Amino acid sequence: MPSELIIPIVAEKIIIQILNEHLDSGLSVERREVSALMELVILVPFSLFLVALIKFLYDYLWRPLRIQHMLNSQGIKGPPYKFIHGNNKQVIQMRREALSKPMGLTHDLLPFVQPHVSSWFNKYGKNYLSWNGNRPELVISEPELVKEVMRNGEKAFPKSKPSVYVKKLFGSGLVFVEGERWVKQRRLSNYTFHGESLKNMTPAVIASVETMLERWKGQQGKEIEVFREFRLLTSEVISRTAFGSSYLEGEKIFAMLNKLSIIVGRNIFKTSIPFINKFWKSADLLESEKLAKEVHDCVMKIVKKREDRVVNGEADSFGHDFLGLLVNAYHDSDEENKLSLEDLVGECKTFYFAGQETVNALLGWTVLLLAIHEDWQEKARREVIDLFGNQNPHPEGITKLKLMTMIINETLRLYGLPNGLVRRVGREVRLGKLVLPADIDILFPSFALHHDPHLWGDDVHLFKPERFAEGIAKATNYNAAAFSPFGLGPRSCVGMTFATTETKIALSMILQRYTLTLPPAYVHSPMPMITLLPQHGIQIILESLRNDA
Repeated sequence: MPSELIIPIVAEKIIIQILNEHLDSGLSVERREVSALMELVILVPFSLFLVALIKFLYDYLWRPLRIQHMLNSQGIKGPPYKFIHGNNKQVIQMRREALSKPMGLTHDLLPFVQPHVSSWFNKYGKNYLSWNGNRPELVISEPELVKEVMRNGEKAFPKSKPSVYVKKLFGSGLVFVEGERWVKQRRLSNYTFHGESLKNMTPAVIASVETMLERWKGQQGKEIEVFREFRLLTSEVISRTAFGSSYLEGEKIFAMLNKLSIIVGRNIFKTSIPFINKFWKSADLLESEKLAKEVHDCVMKIVKKREDRVVNGEADSFGHDFLGLLVNAYHDSDEENKLSLEDLVGECKTFYFAGQETVNALLGWTVLLLAIHEDWQEKARREVIDLFGNQNPHPEGITKLKLMTMIINETLRLYGLPNGLVRRVGREVRLGKLVLPADIDILFPSFALHHDPHLWGDDVHLFKPERFAEGIAKATNYNAAAFSPFGLGPRSCVGMTFATTETKIALSMILQRYTLTLPPAYVHSPMPMITLLPQHGIQIILESLRNDA
């Protein structure tokens, strides 16, 4: 008997036996009834398999090829779609090769940081189509198109859905929520990081910088790894200002979020097939789930500590810092203002990470550039001393630091966030002359635009803060979309003013005390993660300007 007939016959006999054993006495099952049941048992799994196969082929073959043809016919070219992986394998290989090459002390970073974007810009033009797995990404770099997408006037370009790893890092924080949830959470953040609230944070920032400078005493003439120092500083600042605690209380959270960010970085261009993740989880996915749970538990301990102080009568409110506002919204009886537990934790994770990581990178690269360009270091120092003398910075003077603002903007242009901003096409829409289908991603490669000679001139790779002497709007011949280190439109970064204010305070206090020199052995190797990180750190030699330094 053929082997393919044995299994159904055996299965049929087993089913008859089981049913006859379990049916009420006096009833029995006929062979023809079981045959019908067997046909159903065999047909249903086969049908489900067929449906799954058709959907898989639709998602990973037919739809990508249809979208590729649709955009090609409108003049949008790009690297061809590869089954399942899209262009991810190419990107990973190009990035690996770029990071393995010595780059020298240059600010021409695009071929090293985003080699795929650099290569495909040259080959296919400034607007092209690429593939993150089976997800189509329309890369646009025309400022007018960028501005239209980021302002999202018709609500046609919502935030893209985060990857499973990014979701673990940021949760349901401000970065990815939409609609009323976004309005509610943005309102809380605006209250915390603008106006009088921001001014009240200045003493805490100064105290944190003083703690760092105290560690630097006696280090004159020695190399200091400032990137590591600024990581401690920015962790202390966000802990004090937003969460009313010390760095030590949030130390474990920072460490776990840093591990999560590394996992996110190495999985940005790895292909993920959702239904496979349901049955098999990679080591990175398991680790990210574990870390996310531990971060959640640590945040809840800090929240409970606030709640307990009110319950025990030690405080009459949850506080007026960012955490206090979140906890108060969590307990609000008005559903319109009430914050869910998930959103509360997500906001804490977002601001612990963003408040530390982005300012750390900005401070590190700015100090590096001032150590390289000693003329601008001296100009910045003179401005600081003219405004503050040897006294600590104050809010009125911070707003008058024009040269330092120019230096910070030029640093953000050259060494800003490396991965760009992504939006999703929510419905079929016209963008410029293009007709775009629903549910494709639009990538705005801000880093590439910041390094584009057509926007900034032939000296685009030089450190020239004077570009911003008349403000951002006049820095190029194009609109403000050419420079957007903190995003554009209504969803621009809520912590932008806080980040630049913290940077100005720290730089002012450093320049009052030290000259900064780059050691001969420094190795320049910016590495793209979520922010741009120095692969080998940033070493600076400090020379004291004051007797108390």
